[in-house]
Amino acid sequence: MSKSKPKINVIGTGGSIAGIGPHRLDYTQYAELGNKFTIEESLQRIPEVGEIADIQSENLISIGSGAIGPNEWLRLAQRINNILKTGDVDGVVVTHGTATLEETAYFLNLTVKSQKPVVVTGAMRPPTAIGTDADLNLIDAIRVAASPEAGGKGVLTILNNEIHSARDVHKANTLRVETFRANELGFLGYSDSDGKVMFYRAPTRRHTSLTCFDIDGLTELPRVDIVYAYGGSDSLLIDAVRRNHSDGMIMTGFGAGTFPPEMLDAGSEAVKEGIPVVIASRSTAGRTVITPRTTKLGFIVADNLQPPKARVLLMLGLTTTSDHDVLQQMYLEY
Repeated sequence: MSKSKPKINVIGTGGSIAGIGPHRLDYTQYAELGNKFTIEESLQRIPEVGEIADIQSENLISIGSGAIGPNEWLRLAQRINNILKTGDVDGVVVTHGTATLEETAYFLNLTVKSQKPVVVTGAMRPPTAIGTDADLNLIDAIRVAASPEAGGKGVLTILNNEIHSARDVHKANTLRVETFRANELGFLGYSDSDGKVMFYRAPTRRHTSLTCFDIDGLTELPRVDIVYAYGGSDSLLIDAVRRNHSDGMIMTGFGAGTFPPEMLDAGSEAVKEGIPVVIASRSTAGRTVITPRTTKLGFIVADNLQPPKARVLLMLGLTTTSDHDVLQQMYLEY
């Protein structure tokens, strides 16, 4: 292996980027069939990456990302930490389904204990389909992970040539290749058509080795559930979370965090019973803020984290503390 090229470890987890469809015009059925390429087979499709980096690869799991959750997050983060701690590796790429890519990426953003690049990518069209984005996204991910400029920016995602912060990115369209967005915050840079990796911004929130979270040896995470407000919603779903004695709850409200009265009353009862409750918004941009009412009722506010990521942060926060003020500070720092 060349000593002059960066060494990149590519971890496969399945998803559309590895999907095998029944024919070249299939863009949907492949997910139901469940057949997948190994990461080695995916890399064989793009021999050009040998000019970018020396590649090591491994298959951690091979499933659709709808089946990925806390157990897989822990396993993946622990594996990446082990690779970066003990291996002669310059960066890590993770291939992942797009359904929960943003949650996995944010979990890694909070738990990977290295400033080396970790890049998560996926695809909206399987590699067996005409117009697939699988090959280019994987090339771009390796290119970004091999770039020295990618270090120290937290976990990154790249699809459609756009580099995003794992904290801010979300899936915004069901089928289009430009689905991953950060709304008004924007993406960080490009892996561009001339092969250059260009950054124009960097995240400011604490991430990776700068967080307080240590998942080494953890085998499970606290249970946190999400409840959404809708016109006419009442206490039914919140009461179900209370009866379940869940460890935490994300209440997803209208706008900046308002709720139907019955939901608000039930949420405040959950707080009195010892369940931390975080107020997030079902809007796709903007903050929920601390107000006299949220303070009085004992709620925590999610800042501008969308509900799935607010859940990830509360799950990790509860591994370190149950103190309301400390948890609130995490939402302002992470």
